[in-house]
Amino acid sequence: MLKFKQDALSVKEIFCYEVNGKPVHSFTLQNGKISVVITNLGATVVAIHAPDREGVVDNITAGFENLRDYEENPHYFGCIVGRYANRIAKGQFVLDGQTIQLSQNAGVQHLHGGVEGFHKKIWDVHSVIRNADEVGVVLEYFSKDGEEGYPGNLRVKVKYLLNPKNALSIQYCAETDKRTPVNLTNHSYFNLTGFKDPVIREHLLDIHALQITEKNEKNLPTGNRLLLSDTPLDFLSPKKIGEGIDQFPSDRGYDHNYILIRDFPGELVPAAELYEPLSGRMLRVFTDQPAVQLYTANWWDGALVGLQGKPYVKHGAVALETQAFPDSPNHPEFPNTILDPGDVYRSVTIYEFGTR
Repeated sequence: MLKFKQDALSVKEIFCYEVNGKPVHSFTLQNGKISVVITNLGATVVAIHAPDREGVVDNITAGFENLRDYEENPHYFGCIVGRYANRIAKGQFVLDGQTIQLSQNAGVQHLHGGVEGFHKKIWDVHSVIRNADEVGVVLEYFSKDGEEGYPGNLRVKVKYLLNPKNALSIQYCAETDKRTPVNLTNHSYFNLTGFKDPVIREHLLDIHALQITEKNEKNLPTGNRLLLSDTPLDFLSPKKIGEGIDQFPSDRGYDHNYILIRDFPGELVPAAELYEPLSGRMLRVFTDQPAVQLYTANWWDGALVGLQGKPYVKHGAVALETQAFPDSPNHPEFPNTILDPGDVYRSVTIYEFGTR
């Protein structure tokens, strides 16, 4: 484990520009070894600079060179996704006897919160945190009743915290005045070489899961759970991502929802570990969410040159999106994702960085 000095913790805030009178800021969280750049545009992780085993620092996340490109962000680089991450079939579900129709932005499906999801919003800066044991920023967004078709006024708060132990914690909180589905995630993509290797086939991955939610040809869950043993989807023991990535031609790679092993619902558990042998960099993911979506940048085509000055090509990075099951509002057999008035949605995901 890397060691840090407490006095190395800092936050640097920069005003960047305005969008329709709303200020866009960037915040750089540092702990003396790594730095994390966050913007309130989409509550987005713009960059994570981390050392390899020799101390060479690179940005290990995908992102745009121009901050204004996050106003569209079609690949969801680093952003907070909501109100509901992943897909909802036909953008429809029945809630309390009423059919709710959401926006349809992936064919007839509703994906990642819709046409103007949380990733495109200018979040309010609630506070900046500068403590002896952590630094961070708290961002807020008020989603109005009817936005993208969702019922209820939803108040969302996301807290990013960096500590001296090289852990970036993402804490989510939401409250509503009407029953509504909530499923929030961060959509960062990782290439632990800093994109020096343009693809992540040699990265070793293990995911703490024995099952996935089975999906159909439309990328929607069938309601069944599939055992992973002896299949290309089995990452219970570390293996190269490239070993089975070409065995899913319709997906063009991995795009699957893994059901995490846990003893109790809501328990904070290890979700995944990513390791890149040449650099020695590693990433551990912990979450209290029931699942993690594995996605391997299957539709990148090299047309976009990212923040590292390198084209982003197919299988150029991997996303490990901690979340609820896809399309849960249409599957009563899945863990509940409906938030009631008076209740509070809370979730936490931790990215822990290191080398070996």
